[in-house]
Amino acid sequence: MTIHVSVPRGLKVKGLKVRDRHARALARRRAPVAPLDPAAPVLGRIGTLEVRLARHAGEIRAAQKLRYEVFYEEMRAQPSLDQRLLRRDKDGFDRICDHLLVIDRADGTSRIVGTYRLLPQERAALAGGFYTAGEFEIDGLVARHPGKRFLELGRSCVLKAYRGKRTVELLWQGIWSYVVANRIDVLFGCASLSGTDPAALAEPLALLRDQAPPPAEWSVGAVAARRAPRAPASSPVHDARRALGALPPLLKGYLRLGGYIGLDAVVDHQFNTTDVLVVLPRERISQRYVAHYGAGADRFAA
Repeated sequence: MTIHVSVPRGLKVKGLKVRDRHARALARRRAPVAPLDPAAPVLGRIGTLEVRLARHAGEIRAAQKLRYEVFYEEMRAQPSLDQRLLRRDKDGFDRICDHLLVIDRADGTSRIVGTYRLLPQERAALAGGFYTAGEFEIDGLVARHPGKRFLELGRSCVLKAYRGKRTVELLWQGIWSYVVANRIDVLFGCASLSGTDPAALAEPLALLRDQAPPPAEWSVGAVAARRAPRAPASSPVHDARRALGALPPLLKGYLRLGGYIGLDAVVDHQFNTTDVLVVLPRERISQRYVAHYGAGADRFAA
């Protein structure tokens, strides 16, 4: 399950409205504090925000606390007893994943305000599979492309007051740096629409069907027992603008980048979402986005 953000064009701090600044100040006070490693390499910086990988268990625990706040307290997901007691969103995949962090260093503090979980193929193989395989037939996709290296993206999470272009700019900068450093060929993961009634989401799902259908080589079905009823192939999109506005920012970002959206959907009652699968071959990423997020890009603006 993921919460979700868009491919951005930048946002100036001085352009924030007063209420936005107050919201961020409150969010900073509530955001998880961890003994952050001051020597960790920074992958990108905009204003007081920076992005990098977690370096130790304390930072991962802080990311889990942030996920709990957003998924379970804000979004009303259903925690397990262990999660409720610890007030952390955690599972067995956390220990084998890398964790991307967005950190706000405003006012002399260092607080985690966003995170993304990254699972490269070789670690998933050691763990017995990808997390997404619980919803979608990922093994078949990987088997069809034996020469390519896959990266699963998941557990995307940003504090509400930070769900803007600046934070997402940094998440994508961090992901792209990771993709280049680890020679990743294909990115994939679940993206979530709020709600568990696919019929109520018929228009945005139909828009995705029309805008980004995968060719056969990148098509992935849902696990049969989890598959939600599909909208008829002939069902129209009556109001494309409204349907686009209903999409989470992350899905809009994947569409801009060239991602394919699977035709199947899965209802996740624990997280109160309807999930679709996004598959993004690296070769599909527009060159202008490669230039925007690549090594030569100015992602360290003051």
